[in-house]
Amino acid sequence: MKNPLQYVRPNILALSPYSTARDEFKGGDISIWLDANENPYENGVNRYPDPHQKELKACIASLKRISPEQIFIGGAGSDEAIDLAFRIFCEPGKDNAVAIAPSYGVYKVAAATNNISLREVQLDTDYALPAGRLLQAADERTKLMWICSPNNPTGNAFETSRLEALAEAFDGMLVVDEAYVDFSPKGSLLPVLDRHPNLIVLQTLSKAWGMAGLRLGMAFAAPAVAELYARIKYPYNVNGPTQAEVIRRIGNSDVKPQIKEIISQRDHLSRALASAACVQKVYPSDANFLLIRVSRPADIYEYLVHHGTIVRDRSNVCGCKGCLRLTVGTPEENSRLIGLLQDFR
Repeated sequence: MKNPLQYVRPNILALSPYSTARDEFKGGDISIWLDANENPYENGVNRYPDPHQKELKACIASLKRISPEQIFIGGAGSDEAIDLAFRIFCEPGKDNAVAIAPSYGVYKVAAATNNISLREVQLDTDYALPAGRLLQAADERTKLMWICSPNNPTGNAFETSRLEALAEAFDGMLVVDEAYVDFSPKGSLLPVLDRHPNLIVLQTLSKAWGMAGLRLGMAFAAPAVAELYARIKYPYNVNGPTQAEVIRRIGNSDVKPQIKEIISQRDHLSRALASAACVQKVYPSDANFLLIRVSRPADIYEYLVHHGTIVRDRSNVCGCKGCLRLTVGTPEENSRLIGLLQDFR
């Protein structure tokens, strides 16, 4: 079984984390808080939030059926966890990472920000996983491998058994971004996390849970890796109102009906758009969006904008020539989109 600490930058292993005013506090009947130079007048946000998000982690651990020690919570969605992975494992200017392409653009931005070379491997025909070529692209300086599943912008998820095999074969940390996993029948890798210490799974509350405005992402990993995330994150990376609101929403919300409706609408949208004259192909999707290849992507994009509808033009992305990405909306929004594309000439 791989030891993930062998891939960590030596200076990160030696790093002593910043100690907040509350880290030394071990409990007791305290009613006067004079340790953190806060404004003493209560207004709901005058106190620093819990830097370790203990209550929120317990809530998420119960939801995901894993241990709180396996959780990192990021206050900038999954993007914070992506950036920190490069900072934990990759020596700037020396190490590299491998990623599938086309995929989520933040991997490339975070790599460049951290002065890490990112080796992109194009997906196989019909966007299948090129496992062999991913491993061939890695060398002794490759510390991270990025797989988005379901993938953005292609929409397809990869079989968890193939991702497990990749984790076994790769001599580094495999990061699987499951932002859209709630819409996929292929399932999550969280149940097998204990079997693969070199696996990091990213998830978010922005998509299925409808909390994009709260900006909360999660990384799940072996406790030793989650501790590294906690060691180098900024002390108060998730604000107090966000922590409280996420706990409230998780406790009071049932998102299953919405997920079911979005999947149903996705399938309806896929069938309806296939009959539009301007649509050349609708790609299968395991996410809450569709990738479609159209006859005149730039013209269709401007036409939709003119009619008050915005989609994502991916036609200039390598591997997505002529494609637009369409988020699944409400039934009314989807009907409007279908009508517009069917009327385009």
